[in-house]
Amino acid sequence: MTPFEALPIIDIRRLFSANPADRQAVAEELGRAAREVGFFYISGHGISAERIAALRAATTDLFAHDFDWKMACHIGLGRGHKGYVPEGSEFYGSGRPDLKEAWDVGFEAADDHPFVLAGQPLISGNKWPALPGFRDSVDAYYADVFALGRKLFQGFALALGQDEHAFDALVTCPPSKLRLIHYPVDPSARDAPGIGAHTDYECFTLLLADQPGLEVLNGEGHWIDAPPVTVDGEELFVINVGDMLEVMTAGQFVATTHRVRKVQHERYSFPLFFACDYATKIRPLPEFDPTGERAAEYPDISIGDHMWSMALQTYRYLREKVANGELALPANARGTHTFGQFKALAE
Repeated sequence: MTPFEALPIIDIRRLFSANPADRQAVAEELGRAAREVGFFYISGHGISAERIAALRAATTDLFAHDFDWKMACHIGLGRGHKGYVPEGSEFYGSGRPDLKEAWDVGFEAADDHPFVLAGQPLISGNKWPALPGFRDSVDAYYADVFALGRKLFQGFALALGQDEHAFDALVTCPPSKLRLIHYPVDPSARDAPGIGAHTDYECFTLLLADQPGLEVLNGEGHWIDAPPVTVDGEELFVINVGDMLEVMTAGQFVATTHRVRKVQHERYSFPLFFACDYATKIRPLPEFDPTGERAAEYPDISIGDHMWSMALQTYRYLREKVANGELALPANARGTHTFGQFKALAE
């Protein structure tokens, strides 16, 4: 990883081109940014300003409701680990609870879906509040940004030397979570993390935020601001490599450590964590680990079990269930700080 001072911007319009050479050219830019930084902005993504505005309006309306109203859809009620996450519910690197509230929405799965019937954690229908227009706005945004994630995954496949459709069949009903995150105004929280230092657990993340606060750790151990960027009226998405792409590349793509700080203004953030289906086993691709030596550094664990084990170690209500023996970590579960620069520091 390089001592970068700013995130690169990649125009992905040619990723939608009918010309294979155009798509390959964008893929090479994706691969370079993933190797050198692990974070980058994308322009030309095709998500309309109207779609984004509708999501913001619905989210603002949602979090304006009182605490008891929101707690009726608490994430711990029912199955699927979806719904409202009150402030102080999550713990990352600092050991202190995060200063935010959130609403988690996942890939919609009917009760009779095979993955639901198999009892896979994180797979279920969503909790939808009794709020006119909320589901329509959030569903529409989820569909658009998830489709963008599929296109980016094809670009990453090309960047990894694979056929661009190599990973398509691995994404049918994944635990891909969209988080609607609200950072309230709290002057006393200025020097505390909104979200502590961490890596993302999935393949990659597509983030849209309306205020500064995101910081990314560079190759020299310095925190670099990654504020919202608008170019020619288009809000750019921030894309970052997650743990599973790091595994695929045996560490050549790094799950870059990041955090949210300096929450001086009310802030809304919308990350979509793009994942493969729950049971998908992620291992280093042969091109990046021809001898198989690096495979021993990574757990033989499904992407879903990795995500579930991270949730069990992060969310207060799940940590309590693990502590009292109601739930247990999956076999081969790793600690929350064992990828990206955390992994390098441990070596």
